[in-house]
Amino acid sequence: MAILKTEGLTYVYSAGTPFEKTAVDHVELELEANQMIGVIGHTGSGKSTLMQHFNGLLQPTSGKIYLDNRDIWADKSRLREVRFQVGLVFQYPEYQLFEETVYKDIAFGPKNMNLGEAEIRTRVLETAQMLGIDKKLLERSPFALSGGQKRRAAIAGVMAMRPKILILDEPCAGLDPKGRNLMLHQIRDYQKKTGSTVLLVSHSMEDVAEFTEKLLVMSQAKLFCYEETNLVFRRSEELKALGLQVPQIASVMQMLRKKGYELPEDLYTVAQAKQAILNLLRKDGKSC
Repeated sequence: MAILKTEGLTYVYSAGTPFEKTAVDHVELELEANQMIGVIGHTGSGKSTLMQHFNGLLQPTSGKIYLDNRDIWADKSRLREVRFQVGLVFQYPEYQLFEETVYKDIAFGPKNMNLGEAEIRTRVLETAQMLGIDKKLLERSPFALSGGQKRRAAIAGVMAMRPKILILDEPCAGLDPKGRNLMLHQIRDYQKKTGSTVLLVSHSMEDVAEFTEKLLVMSQAKLFCYEETNLVFRRSEELKALGLQVPQIASVMQMLRKKGYELPEDLYTVAQAKQAILNLLRKDGKSC
């Protein structure tokens, strides 16, 4: 059963003015629970606007959004509860840190949920551990942390609310390759441990190929497709027509296939490509 569903979701900026623009156009979508979902699309495709509808930051011009089969706009007094259940982390969330200590920053969300102090402390410590934030750092000022540590502290503040759906808008922007890889593994571990649904908005085809189960693709304000990740990347020519690319390793494998090497078509990560090449070498009787 879908945890979140949209029906004819449409959003128009500056409606009735010369600057009117449709940012989301009749999107019909059902998101399942306990999924790691990638969200991709060219700049201006509508993906960020769509994400802001999921937790009620934007109200649809027309259409409906259902969370657990309940229209989130049917009772505006419940929007606060919706935002606890659908957590949204904007790009460069470290700019939103403001408390005296890292602990207080992570605890801010759970505190506003009116949880008891014991439960708040449990959530802060558990989330900090999930994201590799050393316990010693919790009493330090968030502004004394490194860039990567600030990013983790800011994301932890939303994770600590234990939302059913967590939306991360380019969570690895600006991080070096090592920090990027660590962050994505920690996000995936969080998703598995909590059973939540995570929406990973990213411009990196390599990241979504490795870490997501399904892909939601937006193009020109419309939903292009929502399918399993490997099925989406099979549509490489269609993606290129949308201004998107398949992962680089997929292009390399395609070149090898054109040269006569018998390699599977569904190779989108380095690990998959490595195993396929090793299998090919073994088949040819060459030493690995």
